[in-house]
Amino acid sequence: STALGSGQTCLSPWQFLRRQQVLQLYRRILRAIREVPAEQDRRYLKDWAREEFRRNKDATEEDAIRMMITQGNMQLQELQRTLKLAKS
Repeated sequence: STALGSGQTCLSPWQFLRRQQVLQLYRRILRAIREVPAEQDRRYLKDWAREEFRRNKDATEEDAIRMMITQGNMQLQELQRTLKLAKS
Protein backbone atom coordinates (compact mmCIF):
# COMPACT_ATOMS: atom_id res chain seq x y z
CA SER A 1 0.00 0.00 0.00
CA THR A 2 1.11 3.57 -0.58
CA ALA A 3 2.11 5.87 2.26
CA LEU A 4 -1.02 7.97 1.77
CA GLY A 5 -3.42 5.06 1.33
CA SER A 6 -1.95 3.18 4.31
CA GLY A 7 -4.15 0.10 4.18
CA GLN A 8 -7.42 1.90 3.46
CA THR A 9 -9.06 0.31 0.46
CA CYS A 10 -12.30 2.24 0.43
CA LEU A 11 -12.75 5.90 1.33
CA SER A 12 -16.12 7.38 2.15
CA PRO A 13 -17.09 10.37 -0.03
CA TRP A 14 -16.13 12.91 2.64
CA GLN A 15 -12.84 11.11 3.33
CA PHE A 16 -12.08 11.28 -0.37
CA LEU A 17 -12.89 15.01 -0.49
CA ARG A 18 -10.84 15.69 2.66
CA ARG A 19 -7.92 13.77 1.21
CA GLN A 20 -8.13 15.85 -1.98
CA GLN A 21 -8.21 19.04 0.14
CA VAL A 22 -5.20 17.93 2.16
CA LEU A 23 -3.19 16.96 -0.93
CA GLN A 24 -4.08 20.26 -2.60
CA LEU A 25 -3.02 22.19 0.51
CA TYR A 26 0.26 20.24 0.67
CA ARG A 27 1.01 20.99 -2.99
CA ARG A 28 0.19 24.69 -2.54
CA ILE A 29 2.48 24.89 0.50
CA LEU A 30 5.35 23.21 -1.37
CA ARG A 31 4.78 25.54 -4.34
CA ALA A 32 4.96 28.59 -2.05
CA ILE A 33 8.11 27.26 -0.37
CA ARG A 34 9.82 27.12 -3.79
CA GLU A 35 9.55 30.92 -3.87
CA VAL A 36 11.60 31.30 -0.68
CA PRO A 37 14.92 32.89 -1.74
CA ALA A 38 17.32 31.29 0.76
CA GLU A 39 18.04 27.63 0.06
CA GLN A 40 18.55 26.83 3.75
CA ASP A 41 15.14 28.32 4.62
CA ARG A 42 13.56 26.41 1.74
CA ARG A 43 14.99 23.13 2.99
CA TYR A 44 13.89 23.86 6.57
CA LEU A 45 10.33 24.75 5.50
CA LYS A 46 10.04 21.75 3.21
CA ASP A 47 11.16 19.39 6.01
CA TRP A 48 8.77 21.10 8.41
CA ALA A 49 5.81 20.75 6.02
CA ARG A 50 6.62 17.13 5.19
CA GLU A 51 6.94 16.24 8.87
CA GLU A 52 3.74 18.09 9.81
CA PHE A 53 1.69 16.27 7.17
CA ARG A 54 3.31 12.90 7.91
CA ARG A 55 2.67 13.29 11.64
CA ASN A 56 -1.04 13.83 11.05
CA LYS A 57 -1.62 11.42 8.16
CA ASP A 58 -3.55 8.91 10.28
CA ALA A 59 -5.92 11.48 11.79
CA THR A 60 -9.55 10.40 11.45
CA GLU A 61 -11.41 12.89 13.68
CA GLU A 62 -13.40 15.07 11.27
CA ASP A 63 -13.23 18.23 13.42
CA ALA A 64 -9.50 17.83 14.04
CA ILE A 65 -8.85 17.35 10.31
CA ARG A 66 -10.96 20.39 9.45
CA MET A 67 -9.04 22.43 12.03
CA MET A 68 -5.67 21.26 10.67
CA ILE A 69 -6.71 22.21 7.13
CA THR A 70 -7.74 25.66 8.36
CA GLN A 71 -4.44 26.09 10.22
CA GLY A 72 -2.50 24.92 7.18
CA ASN A 73 -4.29 27.46 4.98
CA MET A 74 -3.55 30.23 7.47
CA GLN A 75 0.13 29.28 7.56
CA LEU A 76 0.19 29.21 3.76
CA GLN A 77 -1.34 32.70 3.58
CA GLU A 78 1.20 33.95 6.13
CA LEU A 79 4.05 32.51 4.06
CA GLN A 80 2.64 34.06 0.86
CA ARG A 81 2.26 37.43 2.62
CA THR A 82 5.85 37.28 3.86
CA LEU A 83 7.13 36.39 0.38
CA LYS A 84 5.17 39.26 -1.16
CA LEU A 85 6.63 41.71 1.38
CA ALA A 86 10.13 40.41 0.74
CA LYS A 87 9.75 41.03 -2.99
CA SER A 88 8.40 44.57 -2.67
